[in-house]
Amino acid sequence: MKRTLLMLSLVLAGLAPLSHADVADGHALPPGIGWQKGDVPAAFAKARSENRPVFLYWGAVWCPPCNQVKATIFNRPDFIAATRQFVPVYLDGDSANAQQLGEQFKVRGYPTMILFRPDGTEITRLPGEVDPERYLRTLQLGLVTVKPVKSLLADALAGKPLAADDWQLLADYAWDVDQGQIIPEKDVTATLAKLARQVPAAQTATATRLQLKAIAALAGEKDAPTFDRGQARAQLLKVLADDKLSRANADIVIYAAGDAIKLLGDDKAEHRALWTAWNKRLSVLESDATLSWGDRLGATAALLALYKQEHAKQPLPALLLADVRSQVAAADKASANPYQRQAVITAAGELLADAGLLDESDKLLLAELKTSHAPYYHMLILASNAKERGDKAAALGWYEQAYRASEGQATRLQWGASYVSNAVELAPQDAGRIEKAASEVFADAGRSSSAFYERSRRSLEKVASRLKAWNQDQKHAGEIGRLAGQLSGVCEKLPAGDAQKPVCDGLVKTIKS
Repeated sequence: MKRTLLMLSLVLAGLAPLSHADVADGHALPPGIGWQKGDVPAAFAKARSENRPVFLYWGAVWCPPCNQVKATIFNRPDFIAATRQFVPVYLDGDSANAQQLGEQFKVRGYPTMILFRPDGTEITRLPGEVDPERYLRTLQLGLVTVKPVKSLLADALAGKPLAADDWQLLADYAWDVDQGQIIPEKDVTATLAKLARQVPAAQTATATRLQLKAIAALAGEKDAPTFDRGQARAQLLKVLADDKLSRANADIVIYAAGDAIKLLGDDKAEHRALWTAWNKRLSVLESDATLSWGDRLGATAALLALYKQEHAKQPLPALLLADVRSQVAAADKASANPYQRQAVITAAGELLADAGLLDESDKLLLAELKTSHAPYYHMLILASNAKERGDKAAALGWYEQAYRASEGQATRLQWGASYVSNAVELAPQDAGRIEKAASEVFADAGRSSSAFYERSRRSLEKVASRLKAWNQDQKHAGEIGRLAGQLSGVCEKLPAGDAQKPVCDGLVKTIKS
């Protein structure tokens, strides 16, 4: 007890990180915050009685970005202090009925963080990829705003005047996890482009961020709508040449590089100018100590991707490989907190693998298996590395081991779906393995209270589609018949009025078809 109190005081003071044992012992979140864990109705009841907003965090123990948020935001004294203004509720994706609630609140990706009014009206969705200072500013704006973001967006699109803080809320809204809450998903890109044109130019920082978000959204579209490419290039070059603007928008600069250059590099000269400027800026960001190690590794990964994009099939230069190794070693050494390590080591392992340093990636990940609170995530990268080498047996071994080690209702279904999918791809002749793996996944579904909602539903849909493809020549009718019968048994146990039943029945039909 004394050790626990001492460690808690040190953690809150920033003097000692939580150990891996602390996390494994059940500390799914950093201490210091009075989370309502899993009981969303109780959180809203408390919010109504106290007239406080609700802050919903939807995440998972294994999720690298979630662990990044825990390591950089949730453990900050200023965030912990801010939680006194609202009722914080943590909805773990593996808790009972979590996927059903996920479908209700339209949350899909981990992490998703939403601020609600006490009556359940959604105020805003908070971005998980930005730095803590921007995050906390956005949170405070959400707490004091008169209108929810959906209303602010309607006003902006109608040409009504907005306050500077309202424009900033729109600029920092988590558009990537909106899930059609404030605007249909198909309209997000065009909406961002329109907002970027309408934000008052005098609000320089906000205008720049909206313009960058619009460019990033356009770059992600297969068929981008017509827009002024010359103006977009000029805006990007201005940001890339400016230390302050680039740092303020580091999340976009780091993660939109390749697509934006493809979109805007209309001729060789323009392409080269953008590529050179972006490389120079990424080199600065990967060395920026004010960024998290996750983002610094992201900058290195972007440098690597840009080189490969420009020099397809050419060997990587020694200096670039040395940079990758140096960044990984520094990130490994600097990351003691287990939340940070879960985010950083996965990113580092993937970075080494992307650089073709598969053995070094394996070594890093294998060493982490002993202490990670979610080693099954690292096992997926080890499986991918083996797959890249062409070692199908080793890859399948890791996919299976990852599934066996995974924990939690939704997580087991997701990892099981990955195992089944790869078994069908890598060893379609091994009918025994495929039937056993799928059977175990369906058994997991039968034990889950919300197997046919949201993320879990998509995992089972993946299994069903893979089994259908595997049996397209009808050579596995026996195995498919037994599996369809097993899943039918799961469906039969669902009450007639349960919304999951038609989903389950539909999956059985998919498998049989």
